[in-house]
Amino acid sequence: MTMHCHSSLPDVTAMLRGAGLRPTRQRVALAELLFSKGNRHISAENLHEEAIVANVPVSLATVYNTLHQFTEVGLLREVAVEGTKTYFDTNTEEHHHFFLEDENRVIDIPGAGVSLDNLPEPPEGMRISRVDVVVRLKRIDA
Repeated sequence: MTMHCHSSLPDVTAMLRGAGLRPTRQRVALAELLFSKGNRHISAENLHEEAIVANVPVSLATVYNTLHQFTEVGLLREVAVEGTKTYFDTNTEEHHHFFLEDENRVIDIPGAGVSLDNLPEPPEGMRISRVDVVVRLKRIDA
């Protein structure tokens, strides 16, 4: 099934409005790129490359800002892998990740996948908002 940009534009526009973001041309274009391919994990750099290929004239800084705005309103989930490497996940459901170190790639841990026992009591006045588990993988022969 091929997707025509125009057929999914209203969905993206509605999605942005529903999240309280003004659907500017750049936000709509980046949301199209992000959400038209099903669930995936993407870095700002990779999304910027996709935007250039798709003739969407945006700077890397704009891509970063947009990804962070989408994350703040709950459209994306941030997956921090290393200090400098952050991926953005279009699947905002509660789930955990494998990080394939050799490929610099993030994939979902299937199913329930991880059980967490004995979480610490948060300090007074705090609550646990989310627990992210990133399991780092390396090829055996590497």
